[in-house]
Amino acid sequence: MIRCRAALARALRPPPRGRAHAGTLLQRWNVPPDLQLSRQVASTGVPGEKGSNSVFVLIVGLSTLGAGAYVYKTLRDNKERFTSRVSTVTRRSQDEEPSASAPGTHPKVPSHVPFLLIGGGTAAFAAARSIRARDPGARVLIVSEDPNLPYMRPPLSKELWFSDDPNVTETLRFKQWNGKERSIYFQPPSFYVPVEDLPSVENGGVAVLPGKKVVHMDVRGNTVKLSDGTQISYDKCLIATGGSPRNLPAIERAGKDVQKRLTLFRKIEDFRRLEKISREVKSITIIGGGFLGSELACALGRRARTRGLEVIQLFPENGNMGKVLPEYLSNWTTEKVRREGVNVLPNAVVKSVSVSGNRLLIKLKDGRKVETDHIVAAVGLEPNVELAKSAGLEVDSNFGGFRVNAELQARSNIWVAGDAACFYDIKLGRRRVEHHDHAVVSGRLAGENMTGAAKPYWHQSMFWSDLGPNVGYEAIGLVDSSLPTVGVFAKATAKDTPKSATEQSGTGIRSESETEAEASEVQISQSSSPTPQVPQQGEDYGKGVIFYLRDKVVVGIVLWNIFNRMPIARKIIKDGEEHEDLNEVAKLFNIHED
Repeated sequence: MIRCRAALARALRPPPRGRAHAGTLLQRWNVPPDLQLSRQVASTGVPGEKGSNSVFVLIVGLSTLGAGAYVYKTLRDNKERFTSRVSTVTRRSQDEEPSASAPGTHPKVPSHVPFLLIGGGTAAFAAARSIRARDPGARVLIVSEDPNLPYMRPPLSKELWFSDDPNVTETLRFKQWNGKERSIYFQPPSFYVPVEDLPSVENGGVAVLPGKKVVHMDVRGNTVKLSDGTQISYDKCLIATGGSPRNLPAIERAGKDVQKRLTLFRKIEDFRRLEKISREVKSITIIGGGFLGSELACALGRRARTRGLEVIQLFPENGNMGKVLPEYLSNWTTEKVRREGVNVLPNAVVKSVSVSGNRLLIKLKDGRKVETDHIVAAVGLEPNVELAKSAGLEVDSNFGGFRVNAELQARSNIWVAGDAACFYDIKLGRRRVEHHDHAVVSGRLAGENMTGAAKPYWHQSMFWSDLGPNVGYEAIGLVDSSLPTVGVFAKATAKDTPKSATEQSGTGIRSESETEAEASEVQISQSSSPTPQVPQQGEDYGKGVIFYLRDKVVVGIVLWNIFNRMPIARKIIKDGEEHEDLNEVAKLFNIHED
């Protein structure tokens, strides 16, 4: 603009040579020759005006040219600055972006988050979804020791083993009993927000920081420290650290050579490793007769028939699920597992494990010996409560886990959900539950309470176990074989299988369709329907209801090959009433229908 004004000033001074000066200026401003000529022709002027009209036209033209030059220069300078800025941002993004070729790089972790969830399992994911449902703009960070995004665990010991896909360990997709396919992950990666974008992303979101462990918790300062030294402050925090699979003392004492041939089954990596091992070895021994051990035994037993794999299952109880099912049903289940191709050894207590040649030698306390190539220990779960010490949180001495109140709170701004929570059940007393449905419901409630709901935990969670697609059961409440039980059974039909149940509900994770439901009213009256009878010895337990009693009140129910009736069972336990004739109560489940 300064140059333009200077040029105009010189143009206004009396020119010694008239138009020659104007032409020089035009050439100086790099005006094209044809434009210069047109200006000269247009500026012939009026005789006798001494070229004043030409000067006026020249001034207007120069002003236009000057303004154009200024605009051009400004745009050029801005373009150069913009290009430089883009290049800088691009280089910065490339430097910060994690790359598979640079394993040492990590996403930038926010120094503060409104909602911090410690643990990346079912409870944490349910809480995140609940928080976002009540507060759509919430910013939630999940810090997970697991390297994977949140996923469901039940298929790891169920449907994934029955897949015909040779790449199932990579895809982690499986067909449910009803034939529908789904992924083990709750949501695809696109659902989550990049960790570094969480503080600034519009409308908030859920971010996952995988492969990181919270090692210290400062409750007063509302901060946590990660294993790599990173510190994160929070407004509200959920502890959903779950549990770690227990090991047997005899195996722990055995040394590294035995440990190398041991699987403590819990995570995706454990499934992948065991699936690979099952293709390479000749014999696998499963120690444990509970849910996980029996499910894995049936799953591997299928391969025993097709690939010549020897599958052995041993446990200290008298039969499979001996701590849960009454003895007669436990014995029937044991025979069922044996028919799946499993060599079941009940009343077996491990004394020692050692390496003998190229095999493992398991010595039992009664003198029996078992040779095998690989061991799977499925002997329970130990809640992860390491944070209790630094955080000053109370751990229950009887059940383990963090003690919480009815709203799942451990402190004013700290909640606990899932396997690690020891909560008070108003009907059944203090409990700690290690099942998928409890993780879903307790995580959901904790998320609601973290956003101000202040709701107590009242839900009676259910759990289920399938011994393949044809035999399964669902349970609720206290199901302990040491309690008195009353079982009522009837003949099963083709509809009374886990496969049929998923066809009706549309999901293989059956608690997804039943998790909150409760019958509004339960009326027990005399009926003309035939009364189901307990099968005689040797008869098949096709379908039935097992009631668990404490002080003559039903505190637990197992539905054996009866599905989509959990709301009725939940209502019976919630009512907490005595029943004179449980045969009549059993009719509520329509077990007499064909």
